Amino acid sequence: DVPATLEALRHAGVKVWMLTGDKVETATCIAVSAGLKARQHSLTILSSQSIRTPSQTQEALERFAMGPSESVLVVDGRVLGAALQHFPHYFVRVAAQAPAVVCCRCSPTQKADVVRFVKKFTGRRACAVGDGGNDVSMIQAADVGIGIVGKEGRQASLAADFSITQFSHLRRLLLWHGRNAYQRSAKLAQFVIHRGLIIAFIQVIFSAIFYFIPLAIFQGWLQVGYATYYTMAPVFSLVLDEELPEDVVFMFPELYQTLKNGRVLSVKTFFGWVWKSIYQAAVVMMGAVALFENSFTNVVSITFTALILAELLNVASEIQTWHPLMIASEICTVVIYIFSMFILRSYFDITFIMTLTFWAKVTAVTLVSWVPIQIFKAVKKTLQPPQHAKLASP
Repeated sequence: DVPATLEALRHAGVKVWMLTGDKVETATCIAVSAGLKARQHSLTILSSQSIRTPSQTQEALERFAMGPSESVLVVDGRVLGAALQHFPHYFVRVAAQAPAVVCCRCSPTQKADVVRFVKKFTGRRACAVGDGGNDVSMIQAADVGIGIVGKEGRQASLAADFSITQFSHLRRLLLWHGRNAYQRSAKLAQFVIHRGLIIAFIQVIFSAIFYFIPLAIFQGWLQVGYATYYTMAPVFSLVLDEELPEDVVFMFPELYQTLKNGRVLSVKTFFGWVWKSIYQAAVVMMGAVALFENSFTNVVSITFTALILAELLNVASEIQTWHPLMIASEICTVVIYIFSMFILRSYFDITFIMTLTFWAKVTAVTLVSWVPIQIFKAVKKTLQPPQHAKLASP
């Protein structure tokens, strides 16, 4: 399964470097048999048998840089040591152009140095995979360390962030669990920020409308409830979401590359959530004022109810694959909120909330704050569809 795993990683846009203590001949054979060197790739070997000085090492790297781009770079320990000591930046820049790199006769220190220099000079995230004690320093130097439990003991797995029993498990760890963890964390983090921003903007607009009076529109239990039992369960249920089925992710490992283009988490997506918060806060607050009742309590009732329903709809619109717990969290939150309205009588006018007028106004404000955003997202998805859109099951 090693060749299949390496091929999947290659299609996923992951550059693979093999750092080993084996001699050049053995390492080259392993690279070919494991599929690190694809059929269309050639081999360029920089060995200390023909390269003896740092200047010769640099000349060899220059020739490699000007040569065919589909050539796997093989470097032995002495040449690697000279390159890391005298011109590490140039070495990493040239080696990063190769489809794969094999470093032979590496000491544990050299393995760790290669990882550090790759992180430093490429600005990329480095994941180190090892199964022995010689790999511990390399694993600890990487952004993510993965240890394989094997014949050489558990030293690598104990020092790593993640532990697996077979190299083939790396494909599922990165392409499935890694993809889901990144997307879920990004979505949850941005939604939590949105949840805080929207109530803050409502307060700003409320203060501006009423001449900046020193009064909070939502007080006491409403503020506590908004951050806890009114929105917490639905928002945190987003960690159960799955964008695509597992078999589709393995069938198309190229989808892993979409995580790097900023469609999930970037400055652009962050400000998208900020503008969404501003728009919904303005609609909820201005809508409640436009439908103003004679009582301040009624304004709070309309505003807060529309806010809660808008947040529940926002969560629902972000979900790709519904989980039973997601459905339960949405339903339970609605039930808890309606039940609490009859308990918190100091915040809600029971006579008013029992009327059709109240629910009609809340529905109107909620839909105006939510529907245009969904229309914008649908148009954007049609004009600029993500790569996974064609693969998602209807």
